[in-house]
Amino acid sequence: MDNQVPPRKEKEEAAQAVELGTFLWHIHPTPTHHGTCCYNPGQLIFFKYESQERISVCCSTKNPVYNWSTEIQGIMLSSIFYGLLISQIPAGYLSGIYSLKKMVGSALFLSSLFTLLIPLAAEFGEALVIICRVIQGLFQGMALTTQQVVWIKWAPPLEQVRLTSLSLSGLLLGPCVVLLITGFICDSLGWPMVFYIFGACGCALSLLWFVLFYEDPKDHPCISKSEKECITSTLAQQVSSSAPSLPIKAVLKSPPLWVISLCNFAFFWANSFLSLYTPMFINSKFHINVKENGLLSSLPHLFAWIFAILAGHMADVFLSRNILSLLTIRKLFTLLGLLLPALFSLCLLYLSSSFHGTMIFLILANATGSFCMGGILINVLDIAPRYYGFLKGFTNVIGLTGGLVASTVTGVILSQDQDSPWLKIFFMMVANNVISLIFYLIFAKAEIQDWAKETQNTYL
Repeated sequence: MDNQVPPRKEKEEAAQAVELGTFLWHIHPTPTHHGTCCYNPGQLIFFKYESQERISVCCSTKNPVYNWSTEIQGIMLSSIFYGLLISQIPAGYLSGIYSLKKMVGSALFLSSLFTLLIPLAAEFGEALVIICRVIQGLFQGMALTTQQVVWIKWAPPLEQVRLTSLSLSGLLLGPCVVLLITGFICDSLGWPMVFYIFGACGCALSLLWFVLFYEDPKDHPCISKSEKECITSTLAQQVSSSAPSLPIKAVLKSPPLWVISLCNFAFFWANSFLSLYTPMFINSKFHINVKENGLLSSLPHLFAWIFAILAGHMADVFLSRNILSLLTIRKLFTLLGLLLPALFSLCLLYLSSSFHGTMIFLILANATGSFCMGGILINVLDIAPRYYGFLKGFTNVIGLTGGLVASTVTGVILSQDQDSPWLKIFFMMVANNVISLIFYLIFAKAEIQDWAKETQNTYL
């Protein structure tokens, strides 16, 4: 650790990171198109296909199956994105006004509550499921944005990437765990129990959040006065005493913000595609059964989680030891996080003739995207810490739009192209990553922009 920060203070900050990571570690179970449940941000209902057009009716109380068309399924699978998109910017704005502790904890509890209601909603029809999913998206979007604002008061500049990547790594560890266990739960207890188990866990975690989390170092009972002063003194420039007015015109004319947003679009596109369609890709190539598919599909997420933590530590080491400038670090990790997945995806198409080769390249394509934790996913905090909540919501909206478009386009290609759909899908992902990366390397910045400084007086 850097000499400016006492060891005990780092331990307290790590505890805060673990609390955030534990919160994000609670994810919601969702099904694949082959009868097992898995995690992804856009799916949350159990389907069991007997044909491509209709779903068979099952009388089993353990694993009920509903006669919903593929069009209705598509709406259900994407409905959470609409809630996520709607809530991002308002949540970012409100995070600068209201208590983060209450906002994040309430969002987690309510999202988990609606997870518990999904099986019951399915009994009453597809419309109620869709409504539940949209509401879930609203609360998950609120939690996704506001929990990141915590680091404005908790993460010194030399430890920002390490702590944010540790907390956000829960988003990567969650899919790994759920893919491992939901197949077994569905087989032994039935798919509704997946929702009940994870919904109950989320409610319990929300209570722990309210008890254990402190949104300001000065309120933490286990931190000494000297440690509190060490944290607050290093963050003096990015913590504002009052809620600042947002210079809208300057924000919209900021090239660094737009290239961050563009790269977020590409990152979420790639991440959503690889998360949603990894089980389907494995099954299409190797025809592996449900349990084995869940085990294999979890490996890319496990390595992505490991890479995310490593990326955070590497970025902070480069910065604390003055090995690279902050701008060079952001560009380097963004380059690795966008270019390497593109390269390994091409290898997946042309060099993976065997099962082991396919799994290696699939794992690397997923895992190396986590390098973005040290690049674009933290870059907004560099250029505008005073408006971090709002601007993080703004970039998340553009990113989530990429995820929504990716899932939609991939589904269309898979349904219409029977010859070489995966070739087209992977090439679209590669093109997005490369084009976005070129613009980022040209226009990216890592210093506080003029419109985001405390002395800025001209606002709309």
